[in-house]
Amino acid sequence: MGDGAPSNTIDEALTAMGFGKFQLLVLTYAGLGWTAEAMEVMILSVVGPAVQSAWSLSPQQENSLTSVVFAGTLIGAYAWGIVSDKHGRRKGFLIPSLITATAGLLSAFSPSFIFLIFFRFMVGIGLGGGHVLASWFLEFVPAPNRGTWMVVFSTFWTLGTIMEASLAWLIMPRLGWRWLLALSSLPSILLLLFYSMTPESPRYLCSNGRSADAVIILEKIAKMNGTTLPPGIIISDIQTDPQRIDTEESSLLSPENEGGPTKAMNNDFGGISSFLMLLSAKLARPTLLLWIVFFGNAFSYYGLVLLTSEWNSGRSKCNSDSLQSEKTNDVSYRDVFVASFAELPGLLLSAAAVDKIGRKISMSAMLFVYCIFLLPLVFHLPEGLITVLLFGARTCIMGSFTIIYIYAPEIYPTSVRSTGVGIASAVSRIGGIEYV
Repeated sequence: MGDGAPSNTIDEALTAMGFGKFQLLVLTYAGLGWTAEAMEVMILSVVGPAVQSAWSLSPQQENSLTSVVFAGTLIGAYAWGIVSDKHGRRKGFLIPSLITATAGLLSAFSPSFIFLIFFRFMVGIGLGGGHVLASWFLEFVPAPNRGTWMVVFSTFWTLGTIMEASLAWLIMPRLGWRWLLALSSLPSILLLLFYSMTPESPRYLCSNGRSADAVIILEKIAKMNGTTLPPGIIISDIQTDPQRIDTEESSLLSPENEGGPTKAMNNDFGGISSFLMLLSAKLARPTLLLWIVFFGNAFSYYGLVLLTSEWNSGRSKCNSDSLQSEKTNDVSYRDVFVASFAELPGLLLSAAAVDKIGRKISMSAMLFVYCIFLLPLVFHLPEGLITVLLFGARTCIMGSFTIIYIYAPEIYPTSVRSTGVGIASAVSRIGGIEYV
């Protein structure tokens, strides 16, 4: 660059070309993966009781159907992050999608409880790669629009929960749990069908010395969006002082941070090197804090889902035996369906706040209000007021969870982004296991 030739980083190129049709297609594909993960997680709340009744399982065996999925995601979240950082984002979500689709479909044909446990564990391992799709989409979005579009991306999770609740309400009383498992695997199968159309992340390509390949992708973006690629050469952020991310922790993304792990990851111990990089002097504090926040969000989210289910179950027990035998299943699916809609206001709140008042303040405020909604529940309250409080708490925790998934990828350099988010996501699964 000594000849004075103009140069642009990936962020500068993306910002100049803007958000357009290309990013919308990437959003659709990544969102489909997020929907698939939400459906496979949501199904845990309805399949367990049905399987317990069909196979006369003990309560411990029923609970194990949920625990093995979270155990699988705990492993997968870490593993697929490393695969994504070492071998590319596309491979980082191809293999998990293949595992999830195959194991999810085979779950429906399980001849025994042992087979079902094994297949659901494999589904969990596949689901652990969901965060790779989030990082992949993020790396195509111009920095000024990143917060808003990541909130839009998060709506696919809520869409998945609503779809699964609707599917359960429709399928379970008529066709049973096997059909529900089979139909719930369809989004993962669609990911495989359209995989060949997905591009590699230009940021990943550039950070691994493949600038020419990155330019090809950027030219495709410009052509589809009806814009032009800025003149000059495309350089990696390790060649400049990057001010490329609108976050409170942008100082972490220094040239040393960006370039350091890339070389280390070229050896056979890249996974260990990536993990150690997360605990380096500049990344250790935000990494440990991120683990705590992810754990807290997951613990709160799944705890609230369980609390809502237990409350609905307690209400059902107040009905007569005859009414319960006739309507318990229908009420359960209806309540799950209605509760899922509480997440939509949370997404709207996070969209309004995330870019205006910042990631950390928005998340802190929503967690605080979440606690305010839950505190009155220690007292005996009217049923209508309890419903309002649970609805408000679900809104706040969904908003907080959405923001943490925006914030987490932004604090890490490209070379360890998926590993960092993957480990944080794995820690969050521990928060879910606590309730099993």
